[in-house]
Amino acid sequence: MQGILYEEASSLTFIFVTLLLGGLGAWMTGRACAKTWRPRPVMAVYVAILSVGIRFIHFSIFSGTLLSLHYYLVDAIVLEAIAFAGFQFTRARQMATQYYWLYELTGPFSWKGRG
Repeated sequence: MQGILYEEASSLTFIFVTLLLGGLGAWMTGRACAKTWRPRPVMAVYVAILSVGIRFIHFSIFSGTLLSLHYYLVDAIVLEAIAFAGFQFTRARQMATQYYWLYELTGPFSWKGRG
């Protein structure tokens, strides 16, 4: 997978920076956007900015390539997926909690109408 998903010599760098640091930031971004009732496209813009920051961490600490469209897109796709999961997880709980007379949880990421 080296060269496709990450450029560093070790996959641990990709796991630590992109999945752990960036993933936690993306989850919290999705959660914050859901809690403040922002739409998904706004969250996508926030995560695109977060992806630039994660790319800079790869560059500054681990001597990665800063201006690489390929690796930026890999980071952005991974972080967008995590952010959308955090958004949907929070939104499902929001709908079932705030509108308990209308909706109930059907899973960690979904809800349905009562009745």
